[in-house]
Amino acid sequence: MNLTSGRITIDLEHGTVGYEGEGPEVTYPLSDPRAFEIVSGAWLRCGWDTKYVYTFSWFGRPIIQLPDDLVRMQEVVYRVKPDAIVETGIAHGGSLVFYASLLRAMGGGGRVIGVDVEIRAHNRSAIERHEFIESIELIEGSSIDPEIVDRVRRSVGSARRVLVVLDSNHTRDHVRAELEAYAPLVSVDSYVVACDGLMKDVAGAPRSKPEWREDNPYAAIGEFVKDHPEFVCEQPPWPFDESEGLRRNVTYWPSAWLRRVR
Repeated sequence: MNLTSGRITIDLEHGTVGYEGEGPEVTYPLSDPRAFEIVSGAWLRCGWDTKYVYTFSWFGRPIIQLPDDLVRMQEVVYRVKPDAIVETGIAHGGSLVFYASLLRAMGGGGRVIGVDVEIRAHNRSAIERHEFIESIELIEGSSIDPEIVDRVRRSVGSARRVLVVLDSNHTRDHVRAELEAYAPLVSVDSYVVACDGLMKDVAGAPRSKPEWREDNPYAAIGEFVKDHPEFVCEQPPWPFDESEGLRRNVTYWPSAWLRRVR
């Protein structure tokens, strides 16, 4: 349930959530998954406005990600057990450290390859001094520059299981170009993940732009899967679920997961 406008009423005394959009108000008990989706949508918007994701770090490095998304990513990394993880967009390096820590915890010798158009000196210094640097490679340059793409391919080398995370420039055209460049690296039953499709739902919020409603990773994914039947857009299954009928992630990455099926 995508909520971009409307009015929400939470009645804790009676245990209900009401939502009034284009039609009449509908009311659900708090135990209903639809109530959870409504409240979660409002919470995500509030978290965006207050910059909630800018309050976390991973092994000492800032990591600008929703914790729910990190836990879901951990589930996938453990299942896929990639030999190489490619991430476009480095920022402070927290995500690179996150992936490196998972690979190390699983006892493998996998590598994390990070690409960014600009790696600021203080971030590079901190990453290169980190305990996990032996598992991390930094590549500076545009993620869609053919020379940079070729360098990433060489770094991936003979890795049998590859997972790709796209988290750099989030415009539709850039993400589409990244998908074309990096999706071929992904191994069967692994994923390319195009982050931050939430942009379409927060257009008009602080630090947003009106064009985000159409110009976002979500739109790029829709275009890509039409031309690439070797990928399907699907939420990875939850390995543990004793919820009361929940089916959707609380996420900044709606419809972000593209699994390679052949």
